[in-house]
Amino acid sequence: MDRTSPLGAFLKARRARLSPDDVGLPRYGDRRRVPGLRREEVALLAGVSAGYYTRLEQGRQANASPEVLDALARALHLSPAERDHLYDLSSTTGHRPAVSGDDEKVSADLRTLLTTMAAHVPALVIGRRNDVLAWNRTGHVLLAPHLDFAAPDDPGGRPNLSRLVFLDAPTRALHRDWPAKARAVVGNLRILTARNPGDTHLAALIAELTARSAEFRSMWDAHTVAPCGRDVHTLAHPAVGELTVTQQTFDVPKEPHQSLVTFTAEPGSPSTAALEALKTRGRTVDAPVACAPTP
Repeated sequence: MDRTSPLGAFLKARRARLSPDDVGLPRYGDRRRVPGLRREEVALLAGVSAGYYTRLEQGRQANASPEVLDALARALHLSPAERDHLYDLSSTTGHRPAVSGDDEKVSADLRTLLTTMAAHVPALVIGRRNDVLAWNRTGHVLLAPHLDFAAPDDPGGRPNLSRLVFLDAPTRALHRDWPAKARAVVGNLRILTARNPGDTHLAALIAELTARSAEFRSMWDAHTVAPCGRDVHTLAHPAVGELTVTQQTFDVPKEPHQSLVTFTAEPGSPSTAALEALKTRGRTVDAPVACAPTP
């Protein structure tokens, strides 16, 4: 876990990945004790004092203005997603209300949509901490046939996608490129924690993954930012073999902390045929699916 503030840790990680050559600064033949830019070099590029930047990175500066944040984003060559993350981290130094531990609920209309989509598209709804709040039969049999279909209905035992990727053996085996999937999960968790600093349940999830997975700890320390959107995954499914799916994530209207996640395949491809086979299994509630046991 970070010893400095989240903002300071992010700034430090981002300057560590840049060299003077990357930003057009001279080296003067110096030998650097640490990789990346020095604090005073970032301050120079951003047009702020070295002392001010040092206080920001050490967590001793209460906040930064939008102008300073924009200057830091330019100096550190941040992507649009990283710039947004920088803003989220800066705002955490204020006092946001703590996130309630109240049960997250899926509306009846959204459940109807999930059920209707099951004939064509595997889908699920996830909440503010990547908990599965609901899924259709096809989404369940695609991603987690070894789990109880009704598991999302129990607020205390809902599957969590982040936990599954790092701690669940069948989920790990499902993803051909597990490291890429794991990095994406961590990058999304970075965004969630910055946007919800008062969420004790989310903090507990991060603590659990940090304690139980050395791979998670390593990826978490990299401070990668990766918003959910569109991604392509190759899956090794225990029932239908290998298939490639496009995962897309959509915000749910009027439910700012919920997202609809869908999975599709290229029309006419072998992956589409595999999805069709899974849809048939999904329509049979008790269809057996051979897979490794959970740890």
